[in-house]
This record gives sequence, structure tokens and C-alpha cells, in this order.
Amino acid sequence: MSSAETASGIGAAPWHAIPADEIGRQFNVDPSQGLDAAEAAGRLGTYGPNRLPKGKKKGPLARFLSQFHNILIYVLLAAGFIKFMLGLWLDGSVILAVVILNSLLGFLQEGRAEKALDAISNMLSAEARVLRGAAVRLVPAEDLVPGDIVLLESGDRIPADMRLVDTKNLRTEEAALTGESLPAEKSTTQVSAKATVGDRENMAFCGTMVLSGRATGVVVATGSQTELGRINQMLAEVSVLETPLLRQIKTFGYIITAVIAVVSVLLFSWGHWLGHMTFVELFQAVVGIAVSVIPEGLPALITITLAIGVQRMAQRNAIIRRLPAVETLGSVSRICSDKTGTLTLMEMMVTSAVTAEAAYAVTGDGYAAEGEVRADGKPLAATPEVLTLMGRVSSLCNDAELFEEDGKWKVEGDPTEGALYPFAAKLGMDRVAEGLAAPRIDAIPFESEHKFMATLNRSADGEMLLVKGAPEVILDHCDRQQTATGPAQLDREHFAREGDRLAAQGERVLGLAWLPAPGLATGGLGPQDLPRNLVLLGLVGLMDPPRKEAIDAVRECHGGGIRVTMITGDHKITAAAIARMLGIGDGKTAVSGVEIEAMNDGALQECVRDVDVFARASPEHKLRLVKAIQANRQVVAMTGDGVNDAPALKKADIGVAMGIKGTEVTKEAAGMILADDNFASISAAVKEGRTVYNNIEKAMLFLLPTNVAQGAVIAVAILFAFTLPITAPQVLWVNMITSVALGLTISFEPHEADVMRRPPRAIDRPIVTRFGIWRILFVGAALVLYTLSTFFWMKAQGASDQMARTAAVNAITLGQVFYLLNSRYLLDSSLSLRAHMGNRYLWYGIAGVVVLQLLFTYTLPFNAVFDTEGLPWSAWLWLVGGGFLFFLVVEIEKLVIRLIPALRGLVTSQEEGAGKPRRLA
Repeated sequence: MSSAETASGIGAAPWHAIPADEIGRQFNVDPSQGLDAAEAAGRLGTYGPNRLPKGKKKGPLARFLSQFHNILIYVLLAAGFIKFMLGLWLDGSVILAVVILNSLLGFLQEGRAEKALDAISNMLSAEARVLRGAAVRLVPAEDLVPGDIVLLESGDRIPADMRLVDTKNLRTEEAALTGESLPAEKSTTQVSAKATVGDRENMAFCGTMVLSGRATGVVVATGSQTELGRINQMLAEVSVLETPLLRQIKTFGYIITAVIAVVSVLLFSWGHWLGHMTFVELFQAVVGIAVSVIPEGLPALITITLAIGVQRMAQRNAIIRRLPAVETLGSVSRICSDKTGTLTLMEMMVTSAVTAEAAYAVTGDGYAAEGEVRADGKPLAATPEVLTLMGRVSSLCNDAELFEEDGKWKVEGDPTEGALYPFAAKLGMDRVAEGLAAPRIDAIPFESEHKFMATLNRSADGEMLLVKGAPEVILDHCDRQQTATGPAQLDREHFAREGDRLAAQGERVLGLAWLPAPGLATGGLGPQDLPRNLVLLGLVGLMDPPRKEAIDAVRECHGGGIRVTMITGDHKITAAAIARMLGIGDGKTAVSGVEIEAMNDGALQECVRDVDVFARASPEHKLRLVKAIQANRQVVAMTGDGVNDAPALKKADIGVAMGIKGTEVTKEAAGMILADDNFASISAAVKEGRTVYNNIEKAMLFLLPTNVAQGAVIAVAILFAFTLPITAPQVLWVNMITSVALGLTISFEPHEADVMRRPPRAIDRPIVTRFGIWRILFVGAALVLYTLSTFFWMKAQGASDQMARTAAVNAITLGQVFYLLNSRYLLDSSLSLRAHMGNRYLWYGIAGVVVLQLLFTYTLPFNAVFDTEGLPWSAWLWLVGGGFLFFLVVEIEKLVIRLIPALRGLVTSQEEGAGKPRRLA
């Protein structure tokens, strides 16, 4: 077969389903000789270098300019331009500064996102040992081609996808690619064509590590054709979704722009027809209305509110990489979590022990020695002899190393073996003392071919053979079982039944046996030397246990209407068992990757409505699952730590990466990083996200009614042809100081008590609901009435136009001060001092506005610029009294809504997220 012919088959053939001796013929290569130099060079020209392609990137200027592509930004730029044209340099400069600040922030965050693809490229190996022309050579990994014969040893990073044709005790670390916490044991046996990546035991994958053993493999895929390359391609093709808030702001921007344009044209036409104002005066008044209604303080307010949320989340171990991700967390209705390292400790632990006479449960956390062995739910009063012997086997028949570093337990070697040390410690045994009391004199190392390990140890009582391994192998070498009175006849059915029970609980089962005085000759023990008369001590069940705090966090999420879904690369039984412990799903149903493959997009969309546990999921499966959940109109948070999680993290509404055990690829693709790798931190971050959205919504319901009132005061004067109560420059003054000094104080509002007991917001819920529209119109009308009443009362007292306008400006400003106190609670009463003690910035803002208004009213520079006149002190009684009356009117409106269940139900259904009920499995 020529290299050209081979090329057509690359990436299409299920190499794992082809017998090992066929692979060489498929690639026209002799595994004992390898490719010759000429053939390798020819194939390199055909397939290209073994590296991942880099997609086109937008240049810095294009990235920066793209940040301005937003309707609200366009409106603000137009408003700023008009203000500059009218000579209002301060107002125009403030708007321009806000626009540039937001654009710079978006520019910097987008640049960081592109590092995800670079991080994947860094996972590729630099060199590879290959067989070329019957000679072993070290070549650059990027020169590898399909058909190359690669030699692997312990510690190697695998440089390409390979079909293994010869293995010797090979185990690889594939957690970053498959999500499995245990090393993958490899062989050359062909597997089903439908096997998922985690089940392809005869394949070695690019970017993973060789933990132990050695192997020879035929390269079957390089560069973008590898599993790592496919993930890279998926990551490049996934577009980052807009957050719910940004989508709502965009819609709101279009609506408010259209409304302002229509109203401005109508008012200008009406005023021009009446003819009571000159063209310039009328134009300036209409522009003043348009600009006053635009909430130009909103972008700054949103940015600051999000930034405060970032700071609060950092204190809860949640690091935000993209600012809008803060708000997205508050909208999340479903959290899709990886199992290993997120919901679990990513540390193996003995959780069960079974002897001939009893079954025991083992408590603790991962590799830590704290915990105890319990029988019938109670700690052991004394350790039975059989458990002591099991502890001795666990300590001495073991080649792993367990050590503590920076407060974290780490294992060198097989995690399963590492987990046996704390099991022995919980039985009161010290492995160092055990090793000194019974040193090893010979051993049979563990190999996948025979699936057991044995050590010959010599103690003061004589020699003993200690054995551990796969239960079926150990049972085949035993003819007795250990009991309290000594060895007895083996009850094979009892241990087979108990082994099945532990496996059904998602535990990995090991058999432990021993033989005192075995009479074996030392020196060069082999697998064939293992006697068939061993004494079975019992079985131990191991698993990667769930985090205790994750159980509470899942419960809290369910209480807040958020479904938690597990998507893992681990086996179906293990996934279902862990999910059951965590309270995820119904405790029974789990769907595997093979089943996902068989579903079309419609069927999968139906499946995710009822199922919350997905096992043996590949990167494509995880991406499809996220898309299916989003198609059901849910806001998705996806957590993960491996490269296989990166495409789904990027596609999700918010991706959450693990900070400790997560890969750099995952961190760069995510919007949030958990500094402690703890699912409980996600729940805390959701709480912060909900508070951020609540504060943004409160700020909008404060800004919009007051902005409408500012514009409406001038509009009413134009409609009814009377003297303007407030001039355009005066309106802009009020707009500026209230947006900054008052509006921003709402960003610092604390959590509301029931924030995590409310359901998530519906995905289609507008940022301004029907109730919000009512509140805007009601408050706006009341504020206009208060302002006009003040203006005409002053005129009735014989005040000049300048003095009456000064009073009107102070009235509309004081009205906003009192409305700020109303706005802290949507419906709850604000008629208490205690209600206003949670936010000290509120009083700083009010004090600042009072000082500015006194300067505006009584200092000559402000009088000259804004055409104002000092007020008599008696006028302040009217102003403060009117403001307090306005405050009471809003409180009465809130009271009426609270007292009428139908009205309150309408408000809460809209404010807290109406929509289809979310089933919590």
C-alpha cells in the first residue's frame, strides 16, 4: 500500500477494532524494521508535521474596534457627540470615558481567551523514540508520520495517537483526556468499534503520559487527526456565548433607541407647530430630553457592580476571568459537573472491607489517615485478627509512595496501592514499623498479564507470603479463608457475591490473601511460583469518594431550583454510585457514551430533560450535552479539569475550571476558576452572581424612572406650551450627579436573605418586566408631578424663572434621593432605620448629592453656568416635605402590592423567573 493510499484511510478506520498484526499491513510497515528515511520523508510531505494547526486570530486593532459593536454604545457615542456639539464638554467627556473603559476591558479579556489553543499545543511531546530502518532513533515529535513505529517507556509523553502492537505492564495517565481518576491499563487486544476513548485499551493517545511499563505502537494519527487535535479543533470552532445580561442589554438598547427617536421626532414636530420656542431652543430641549432618558450611567454601573462581585467571589475561592461571567452565574439553571476532582476528591480510598464473617465500612477523606473502620455503623472496640492481617498486606505488599506536600497528599505510583496505606493506618498500623518488623526478601511485581502482586517477607515468626490482586485471580489461588478461629474451608460463593455487591456500588475490588511459612526459594520469584493453597483474608472496595461539602452544595443548588448534572468519562456503575451518594439524579438512571452516540440531537434534547448522570462521555459527547441542555432554554454552567472538558466549558454559558488539578487548557477556556477545586465554591459563586444581577436590576429600576421623569418634565412643557421648568443643561446636571453619586451606591447592596431559595430567572425574562414598566411609569409620573408642583408653587410665590427652575432642579434631585431609599427593596418596606443600615455607601452618596446641590444653588460659578438663583431657606421645608411625601407614595404602592396576593404573585413570578417548572431529578 502506498503512502497516498494509506492517507485516504487515516482518520476513518477504527484502529482499535483491527487486530494488532493487521496494523502493520494497513500502513505498509514492518513493526520490527520501521519506516525507512525516504518513506518517512514522503509521508511527512503527504500528512504534514505532527503539530496542531493554529487558526487565524484577529489583530489587536480589530479586537478593540469590535468592542464598540453594541447598540447601547452607538447611542452613547451619538449622545456624547451631540453634547460636544452643544459645548457640554464635561458631559461628553464622561460618556466617552465610560465607553472607552468598557471597550478596553472587553479587549483585554478577549485576548486572554485565545490562550486556550496555545495551551493545548504545549501538551505535545518534543521528541520521540522511533524505529527507522531497523535502528532506534530520537526524532523531533513533529516529524512523526502515520506508520512510524514508536517505542514507549515509563515517564514518556506520548507524541501521537498509536495502536499498540506490543505491551509489557503498560499503564498510562489519561485523566486529562478521559476524566478517569485511575491509570489506564493497556493491552494489544482489539476492542469493539463502538468503544469510547476511555475503553480503547489498545490505544495510546497523544498528550497523555506513560506511568509504568513499556510498549511498541504504530502511529495511526498525527497533528489535527489525533484525539487531542480533534479537541483543539472543537475548541477553535466553539463560539463564546453572550451572557444573558448582555443579550438583554442589547435588546433593551434597541428598544430604548427606537422609543427615544420616535418621541423626539414627535415632540419636535409638535413644538415647531406650536411655535412658542425658537428652532434652536426647541432643538436643544429635544436633545436634552433624548440624552436625559438614555441611562449613560448604566455601562459604568454594570461594570462596577460586576467588579464588586468579582472581588466578593475571590474571597470565596472563585476567580473570575471574564467580567460578565459574574452575572451569568446568577442566571444558571443547570450545573453540569465533571465527577473526578470536582464532586470527588480525585484521591482513591478504601471504603469497604469484607471478611468471611463480617462486612465493614471505612470512613475518611482520600489519602489522609484520619478515619475509622466501622461495623454496623459503630466504631470497632477491638481490631479482629483478620483485619490486622489485611492491614499488614496493605502496608507490605505495596510499591507506592504516599507523602504530604503543602498540606496536600500525593501518591507516587498506583493510586490504588497508595490508598491501602491509610486503610492500614486506620487499623492502627504504622507502615514504617511494619516494614522494619517484616522486611521484604523477594517479590512478584504486578503485571497486567497475571493481575496480582506478591511479596515474601521475613518476620520474627518466620517467612510469610503476602498477596493482593484481582478478586477472581486471588480466589483461584486460595483454598481456605481466614476466620476468628483460624483458617477454614473457602466459601467461594460468599466472596463472589460480596465482590459483586461492592462492584455494583461503584467500588474497585481487590482480594487480599496470605500464606505463613510458604517454603518458597528466594531469588527470582515469578508468577508461576504463586501457590494454590493461599488463605483468603478478604476483599477491599476502593473508590474516589465524594467531597462532603459537595453533598451540601448539591442540596443547596436543588433548593435554589438549580439542577446538578454529572458528566464524566468514568464507568457507568461508578458514576451512578457517586451520583447516588451526592443526591444527583434519581439514583438509578445513567446514560453511557455509547447510548449518546445512538441518539440524534432531538432525542438527546429529550433525554437531558430527565437524566442527570452521563458516563463514559467523550469530548464530543460533553459538547453535545451542553448544546442539548441549552436548546431546552436553560443557562448552563459546565465544570471540568481535563483537556477533554475544554470545548464544553467554552460552549457553556459559563465554564468553570479547577485551579489546582485543572490543566492550563481548561483554565484558559473557562470563565471562572475554582482556587480550591471544590464544587461547594460554585454554590457560593452562584449566590454572588444572583446578588450582582439583583443589584443591577435595582439600579435600573432606580435610573430609568428618574431618567424618564427628567425628560418628561421638559416634554410636558413643550406639549402644553409653558415655560420650561428645567433647562436642558440643568437636566444634564441632574442626570450626571444622580447616576454617579446615587446609582452606583446600589452596586454595594448586600445579599438578600432568601437569594438562594429563589428559582433561577427564566432565560427569556426581559431585563425590564411588565412590573418594571409599571414602576417606571408610576414613579416617573409621581416625580414629574412633584417637580412641576414645586415649579408652579415657586412661581405663585412671585419667584423669578431662574429661582423657580432652581427649586424644580432641587425637587427632582431630592425626589431621586428619597426614591433611592425606596429602591433598596423591590416590595418590602423601607419604613425603618434598620432597613437602611446594610449599605454605608448609600449615605456617602446621599451626602455627596446634598453638598453638590448646595453648591449648585448658592455658589456664583454654578449660578452663572446653569442660570440658577439662590433659594430662600423657607423653600427647603416645601422641598424636603414634598420629597418625603413622594417617598410615602411609593411605599404605599409597595404595600398595596404586598397585601393583594394576585398582584404580589404577578410580580414575584416575573422578577424571580417564571417559565416552565424545572424538574429536579
